[in-house]
Amino acid sequence: MRIALLAPLPPEKNGIADYANHFKTALEQLGVEVLTPLSGVAGTGEAIRQAVAAFDWRRVDLVHAELGGGRLGEFLALRALRRAYPHLALTATVHDPERLVWRREHLPFPLNLLARLPSPLPQAAVVLADPLTLREERQVAQGLTRLVTLTRLGAECLSQRMQLPAGKVAVINHANLSIAAAPLPPLETLRLLYFGFIYRGKGIEDLLQALAAVFQQAPQRRERIRLTLAGGTAAEMAFGAGGNYLEQLTRQIADLGLAGTIDWRLNLPASEIAQTIQAHHVMVLPYRESKKLGLLGRQRGTSGALSWAAACGRGAITSDARAFAEEVASGNGAIYPQGDVAALSAQLLRLAHTPSLARDWAERAGEIGRERLWPLTAQKFVQLFDEAVAGADHGA
Repeated sequence: MRIALLAPLPPEKNGIADYANHFKTALEQLGVEVLTPLSGVAGTGEAIRQAVAAFDWRRVDLVHAELGGGRLGEFLALRALRRAYPHLALTATVHDPERLVWRREHLPFPLNLLARLPSPLPQAAVVLADPLTLREERQVAQGLTRLVTLTRLGAECLSQRMQLPAGKVAVINHANLSIAAAPLPPLETLRLLYFGFIYRGKGIEDLLQALAAVFQQAPQRRERIRLTLAGGTAAEMAFGAGGNYLEQLTRQIADLGLAGTIDWRLNLPASEIAQTIQAHHVMVLPYRESKKLGLLGRQRGTSGALSWAAACGRGAITSDARAFAEEVASGNGAIYPQGDVAALSAQLLRLAHTPSLARDWAERAGEIGRERLWPLTAQKFVQLFDEAVAGADHGA
């Protein structure tokens, strides 16, 4: 089988690019030829139209896209392809259900005039244009042969919002690499890890406040708990309209009296991710859902960081944002209400008082990791692709 993959790929620094890279490699190891006709193409409508026109799509059996992360190029390409090739098998993994892309490339007149004005007028324009955005998303979704989400909740929400028939959305869980098991570090000192891209909206401030509250309630724990903040930083995220986010975190750490408790591993090399995760007992993901996105829909995706936790055999404490509750519902971690610092602090204290929880969570996480290895996941995609091509050949 030969497919065209529409997706970001390294050296782009984002979770979907990492996912797509592993996905491509796993497919190729199964003998699938993977072409990347949009590689290096800007995500603008004009650039996408030119790239679509320049490539001979008859060379491939199927086109698969990775949708999400605020990107539009792959969505625009799918829309153009369905118009030009009505019988071509088109599939997509939707990383941020219940929507495909959440926003349009251009706002219609006169809403486009608001984009140049001070906040919150540009955000208001996006909300006002959302019925048009949703209509376009539904047209693309309904024109795809099959869609894939990484969680059951994501599939249910996507199907309902995009008005899709039963069975059109498949669930194929986020895959992970095969990582050799490693024993937990000694439990005398509890080692917590935040892992992921470090920018606003990840709830890191909540985690710092919760840790400070733990030390207020149990001062004797101060020397027996450490937190590592590890992951990538991107200039456009770290240096936004709100100033230098890393500097803000550093000031908050100092103000909370946590400077002696926090370790940093910024821009962690890929070769050191597994050993860094396995040097800790539990991953903590305190994500908050965006209030701005909440005006447009619910984000019910999952996290690449959680996939890494499973691959490395480590449990997780997460907020109930996205579809995290589903991902840690089988004994591999704990959930708390997003934004509830007191509840997160209580979970951290519970773990500190009962460190054997980390061992139980790690054992179950390792089982999940073995169930979701990339070779097994790629086989599921190949089966889905075969069905999509057969359906397209029969005009389905």
